[in-house]
Amino acid sequence: MDVLVKPEAVSFVVKGSRFLAELMPCASQSDARTLIKMQKTKYRDATHVVHAFVVGKGAEVTGMSDDGEPPGTAGRPVLDVLRGRGCTNALVTVTRWFGGTLLGTGGLVKAYGDAAKLVIAEADSHGAFEEFTEKRTFSFCAEYTLYERLKRMMESYHTFDVTEQFAAGVTLGGEIRADEYDSFASQLRDMSSGKIQI
Repeated sequence: MDVLVKPEAVSFVVKGSRFLAELMPCASQSDARTLIKMQKTKYRDATHVVHAFVVGKGAEVTGMSDDGEPPGTAGRPVLDVLRGRGCTNALVTVTRWFGGTLLGTGGLVKAYGDAAKLVIAEADSHGAFEEFTEKRTFSFCAEYTLYERLKRMMESYHTFDVTEQFAAGVTLGGEIRADEYDSFASQLRDMSSGKIQI
């Protein structure tokens, strides 16, 4: 299962109607709702702002809306493409500015499905997805004498967004793969003779 980490956007025209497909990272259902509301405010002049999202460890939470298009012609095709990608924590909005020519139900399904396919292909080509990894937050304080050894030891683990603060001691924080947390904590205790508490 992949997780979306960077946004992507593509636009195209079908029989005069302009479509803008945007793919955005979102961590929860409420996060998705906030982003959708922002999109609708941003594109007030648009005819429709269709959306679909997948969130959760196994992409078990989903949502979609046709936003005024005939039922089943917009949100469903976008959601199907999103689920077919095998990803999570992703929201697709497809904004449409009506160009004067009706596309019919088949044309709408194709246009919205194509919009989702195009933006996901663009995201794939730019490395916007990464493998979903469960992470745990960590923070600990250490003496300066251990700093260089700690940095070298941490290189053997998968850590993310590590921060360092220098005061009376050095405080390191960030995230680590959940399956490495216990080993990491144990090694910190061993290196510091039990002084470091993660």
